[in-house]
Amino acid sequence: MVQMKPFLTDLRSALLFITILPAGRNVAYSPVGMIKCFPLVGLILGGLLAAVDAAASLIWPPAAVAVLDVVFLVIVTGAFHLDGLGDAADGIFSHRPREQVLEIMKDSRTGMMGLVAIFCILAIKMAAVYSLKTEEDGWQLLVLFCMVPALARGGMIFGIRFLAYGRKNTGTGRDLFESPIRYGDFVFLLIPVVASLFLGYKGLFLILVFLVCLVAILGFYKQKLNCITGDMLGALCEITEAFLFLAAGAAIV
Repeated sequence: MVQMKPFLTDLRSALLFITILPAGRNVAYSPVGMIKCFPLVGLILGGLLAAVDAAASLIWPPAAVAVLDVVFLVIVTGAFHLDGLGDAADGIFSHRPREQVLEIMKDSRTGMMGLVAIFCILAIKMAAVYSLKTEEDGWQLLVLFCMVPALARGGMIFGIRFLAYGRKNTGTGRDLFESPIRYGDFVFLLIPVVASLFLGYKGLFLILVFLVCLVAILGFYKQKLNCITGDMLGALCEITEAFLFLAAGAAIV
């Protein structure tokens, strides 16, 4: 059973860590405890996204609203995961030895590979959200808007669970690896999974895409570096979110 006070501390800590949303003052930093709340933060982001989308749709056509939706996600997350995506792309696609790759990721400057990766992911999201808006409406659109960010952020828990941290005593993500991931840390990921059941085969298709993305990305990380960093977790989240939106907006579903 989840105890309310520690749970609220963990949730507020997660909100402050991966978004710019207000979570009150004097929030205790809870790096290990907040991991299980990542899917909940995704649900909150999805709910806000649905509200922004509904409001913007009253004024602008779907193409413009799709752009505004993606810009909203960038703003509300402080481009935190996008920054990780850019750094991870610069490092991994430099084709250098592991230690040099990790050093390149630490560089705050964004190189060409990082810019290309960020541009491609944002473009995929915009096209995907536009497709989603032209294919779905009503409650299904709301469910999908909430599911996708929740699954994408829940995917980071798998990265923490199955790959070792790649840096020694440094890095933004180091504190997340202080304790082993327990089965209970996946509990809130069940919310978007259960929600998928109400979408029929569309929901099952999304879960399948989610699993394929996890296996492909984590397998790629293991093959390239045999470890993971905070930047790579951010890249995992952004790539998974983009392809989940793409799957949600696909005509075949």
